Amino acid sequence: MSVTDFFMNLPEVEKPIKKVSLNNKLMWTGIVLVLYFVMSVLPLYGLSKNYVSQFESLSILLAASFGSVITLGIGPLVTGSIMLQLLTGAGIVKIDMHSSEGKKKYQGLQKLFSIFFVIFENGIYVVSGALPTAYPSTFLEILLILQLTLGGLILMLLDEVSSKWGVGSGISLFIAAGVSREIVVKGFSPIFSMDAPIGAIPQIIYFLSKGETYKIMTPFLSILATIIIFIMAIYFSGVQVNIPLSFGKVRGFGIKWPIKWFYTSNIPVILTAALMASIQFWAVTLSGFGIDILGKFEVRNELGKQVKVPISGIAYWIHNPSLTAVFQNGFNPTALIALLFYAGFMIIGAIIFAYLWLNVGKASPSDVADQILSSGLSIPGFRRDKRILEKVLERYIVPLTILGGFTVGVLALVADLLGALSRGTGILLSVMIIYQFYEQIQKAHMEEMSPLIGKILG
Repeated sequence: MSVTDFFMNLPEVEKPIKKVSLNNKLMWTGIVLVLYFVMSVLPLYGLSKNYVSQFESLSILLAASFGSVITLGIGPLVTGSIMLQLLTGAGIVKIDMHSSEGKKKYQGLQKLFSIFFVIFENGIYVVSGALPTAYPSTFLEILLILQLTLGGLILMLLDEVSSKWGVGSGISLFIAAGVSREIVVKGFSPIFSMDAPIGAIPQIIYFLSKGETYKIMTPFLSILATIIIFIMAIYFSGVQVNIPLSFGKVRGFGIKWPIKWFYTSNIPVILTAALMASIQFWAVTLSGFGIDILGKFEVRNELGKQVKVPISGIAYWIHNPSLTAVFQNGFNPTALIALLFYAGFMIIGAIIFAYLWLNVGKASPSDVADQILSSGLSIPGFRRDKRILEKVLERYIVPLTILGGFTVGVLALVADLLGALSRGTGILLSVMIIYQFYEQIQKAHMEEMSPLIGKILG
């Protein structure tokens, strides 16, 4: 059996034979979401009731739910993707991404890497004691690993179902769902924690009714920050550069080929956040073995939950900062250095992953040139030659990729600093994801949208 045959025989969700209608796509998307939410509240059998939540700030970006069967969320899946990108980018793994066989090999390798990291990371997490068993037992440890592995593999298959039968990427869908749920809880929940409601709006009403007007500033700023992030994300998602194209066989008729400012969409931020999560994961795991080379942690009480928070090392430097927390705790040199390190990591990481995604995401100048030529189009004033077209496209695509990666990194940084209802990066990603889903639906199902909207509006 050849390598390609092996990859072709890996378990996968079957592709639809014909075009899936919008109603069916929405149905499958709904099913995937329901299953995801069920898994996020499905507790691990054999887990100690005294467990401490880890890297809470990053869990929202990984669609993770600590203590459930998807404790690590999409973390292992994205880690596998990052590792493969780095290996192919460094030339260690050589795959021709322009051939159909090469693309199949890459997809197969990506799935293999994902399966490996689902088993490996969940196994290490349990063995390190980050997920303690109800009582010392090797059997319970194995049982926890099996539950977590099964949850991770189901999540991987749900991602495929959403990508092939739903409105878009399952990973993106899970992130948007998790962030949306947190915004609803932190924005509107009337449930009390400590001495005030959890939700920002109930908090404002509660403090006003008690005459404690000086306390409404923090929840008010959280709501304002959320609105600002929404506006910024929507604005930049619509910015694009149009390249004029003409039909070779139809003189005088042309169209514009749009290249978005966020050329690689939300991928750079997802991968950068996943890299941060991986570092936090290994910091927590090694700390469980008594090795603190990546950072030390302390347990704090946040909203009634015991949470491990980094206090030193690289785990501390990449822990998302908040201007509110900085002002409350005092602005010291250590906080400033941590803020600058986090800013550099987020922005540089977004630029690097944006550039790496060009070839992996079938969005390189060569791939776009093939799409344009196969459509019978060309750039006015240039011969219909792929090499010439590729050179012209490079002038637009490469700078826009770098600038787009830089912009999305800066926006994610600003969003995190503002301290919104959910993690700022999560809100930014969610808006971009929902906007992207809307564009995909509009492009593929324009004729079905009007009747559907009419039914919704009555």
